[in-house]
Amino acid sequence: MADYFAGDPRTNRERMLAGDLYISDDPESAKESQRAVVLQSKYAAAYVEDPDGARLILEELLGSLGDEAHIKPPLYVDYGTYITVGARTFINYNLTALDVAPITIGEDCQIGPNVQLLTPTHPVEPQPRRDRLEAAEPITIGDNVWLGGGAIVLPGVSIGDNSVIGAGAVVTKDIPANSLAVGNPARVIREI
Repeated sequence: MADYFAGDPRTNRERMLAGDLYISDDPESAKESQRAVVLQSKYAAAYVEDPDGARLILEELLGSLGDEAHIKPPLYVDYGTYITVGARTFINYNLTALDVAPITIGEDCQIGPNVQLLTPTHPVEPQPRRDRLEAAEPITIGDNVWLGGGAIVLPGVSIGDNSVIGAGAVVTKDIPANSLAVGNPARVIREI
């Protein structure tokens, strides 16, 4: 097994934040992840009784939450702090946003239920369990984008403004602005 970290004094968390290969056993990352679990749970519970009051918890969880943005619980994130949600964006139930790298969601977006935004990547060569390497690439969703229910957006993808991604699509590469994309893998079928 190659020593990927020979001569690299950074912690695994520092490697993760730089978008480089890392092993996900960093104690600071574990602490931040647990913080996110607690806040997600508090948000879901508070939303039942007081959706407006629950927003304060959501603002604590996320890196940025735009005016009039609304997220229905449950919400699942790795850290939350690397997620930006633009103004007036609506996110339906059960978003999974693995924010090991930044996830930017623009303004006026509509995100259907059970959408997954996945920034982690893994090398394809076999690795011993204790040495599993990961990396991460950011996801960027432009303004006025619609993501259909069950859509999956993979690491490093950007979706241009005014685009629609069909339900169940798996977005493996960038989608230009003003496009309708569907399928697995998602492909642009026409301009909007």
